[in-house]
Amino acid sequence: MINLNTDLQLDWKFLIYDHIGENIIAPLFTIEDLENLNVTSHLQLHRKRDPVPDVTAVYFALPTDENIERICLDLSNHLYDSYYFNFISPISRSKLEQIADAALLSDSATSVKKVYDQYLNFIALEDDFFILREKDKHMISYHAIYRSDSTDAEITQVIDHIVEGLFSVLVTLNIIPIIRCPKGGPAEVVAEKLTRKIRETLRDSRNNLFENKDASSGGSSALSLSIHRPLLCLIDRTIDMSTPLHHTWTYQALIHDLLNTELNKVSVPDESKAKVQAFDLNPCDRFWCEQRGSPFPQVADAVQRELDEYKKRENEVKSPIDLNSPLGSDPNNDDSAILAESTAKLTNTMSSLQDLLEHKRVIGNHTTIAHAVLDEIKKRKLDNFFEIEEKIMNRNLIDRVTLDDMIANPDYGHPNDKYRLFLICYICDNPELSEEESEKYVHVLEALGCKRAAFDYVKRWKTFSKINVASLQSSLQSSGGVLKTAGMFSKLMSQGSQFVMEGVKNLVLKEHLLPLTKIVDGLIDSSSKVSQEAKDYAYFDPKALKDNEVQRKRVFHDSIVFVVGGGNYIEYQNLVDYCKSKSRGITGTMGARNIIYGSTELMNANEFLGQLGQLGEVS
Repeated sequence: MINLNTDLQLDWKFLIYDHIGENIIAPLFTIEDLENLNVTSHLQLHRKRDPVPDVTAVYFALPTDENIERICLDLSNHLYDSYYFNFISPISRSKLEQIADAALLSDSATSVKKVYDQYLNFIALEDDFFILREKDKHMISYHAIYRSDSTDAEITQVIDHIVEGLFSVLVTLNIIPIIRCPKGGPAEVVAEKLTRKIRETLRDSRNNLFENKDASSGGSSALSLSIHRPLLCLIDRTIDMSTPLHHTWTYQALIHDLLNTELNKVSVPDESKAKVQAFDLNPCDRFWCEQRGSPFPQVADAVQRELDEYKKRENEVKSPIDLNSPLGSDPNNDDSAILAESTAKLTNTMSSLQDLLEHKRVIGNHTTIAHAVLDEIKKRKLDNFFEIEEKIMNRNLIDRVTLDDMIANPDYGHPNDKYRLFLICYICDNPELSEEESEKYVHVLEALGCKRAAFDYVKRWKTFSKINVASLQSSLQSSGGVLKTAGMFSKLMSQGSQFVMEGVKNLVLKEHLLPLTKIVDGLIDSSSKVSQEAKDYAYFDPKALKDNEVQRKRVFHDSIVFVVGGGNYIEYQNLVDYCKSKSRGITGTMGARNIIYGSTELMNANEFLGQLGQLGEVS
């Protein structure tokens, strides 16, 4: 698109986008990347822009009424020499005619070179992780889907937004999947509409978005390279309400839970609190790619190793080069060899310097980020919250005194941390927690400043939901617990790393499957013995007019797992670990090879808690 939909880098150009287009582009390109693509300026569509009559303009925006009006105004004002209009989702005929009329009236019709429907209405945060919306994500949030006071028109609009985003993902990957989903929830409505939309596209021989394409050109994802049709698992958020509230222990999930993050950027206040430092969580960052799914104490240890490696390389670069040795003073020495050796060493030093500076920058960034995470862990005693929540979610007996102390003690953690712990205990039907005792905890939390609305909603959800929460949570019992306490973190970091892990537990994660991953494992290999929930999942094949029972019994190599109602890094990392364990033949079926995780939005635990509270306030 930026190269004017050709394989050549042509001309210098401007990139004009709306807020949605900016969110899509932000995780994919740095400013340097755009400059390398000959983009001299990138500007918001609705900001004041001066005419630059000799430049090519590439537009990337949703075809909304407001955006179309501004595009027509740009044409009338003759801002640019030529225009390439790329719409995130398909533009209607009436709006296309509106642009055409504006171009004719302003005598700029010849300047409009191309108009494209790009089908890019989603945000790729990772190679295997996407969300549908960041700006205005409240439009398709858990709250928007499950509001009891929504009108039919509002619910239809939410579902249509989700279907449009998923359709864009499938068109981009050039795949037509088999769709499985639970019956009777929002995911089934999305599956039905998505199936109809794909079938309508397949019937249009003039504009078939899935045929006559080389599968290998569908994108960098391994899904587009597979000769087998993948599985699309549409999952309702309500299949597991405790995981989104869970305190976590891995690097990426901790950053998202504790710091201010948006579209792979994290903001960290400096020590004086006078300003905020912003860092990119770059997929090209080797340290980030290796450590983002690791338990935090391991990350702290890895930071120390990287610092030691940096100091070692720095000393090597600083080692003196003897350029003052007099040539020709010793007839037994080969002066040319000495000169060549010194020159080679100097050249190697100069070439290593840039890599060394980049290494210093990256590890410095992670030292700052990890230090901010560590401060929050210590201040809020999050290692203790994580540990006890893991025990609760795995049906292990917990010390009631410990639970009382963690919730009732006003100096122990943040009130929201206590609320999350209590709700997890309540959702998981902990036998130690009766309705009367639950009310006592709620009164304690209210005294700490929490509102009971989130509890009221969860209570209603447990009462009326068709999902058997107890059976879902018990699916984890076979793992025998997901962590063990390895004692205190014995290796203290050096002062140079600014880490002091003393007082923070080194909680070592064991491999386990979350409820969502357990269901995906059963759906990937439908010939295996799976849970009753997975067996009862609805089946849709957009290519088939009639259901074929034989086709249902198949093993899928690739899968897209999409959560209707919001996702999180905990489930994403669990699916990543699941694929790794399959490659080693440790757990589950041997069918899964690649899994892409997606959701309507990416929400941290406090955001989810807030949405539950909003729902609880509605009678």
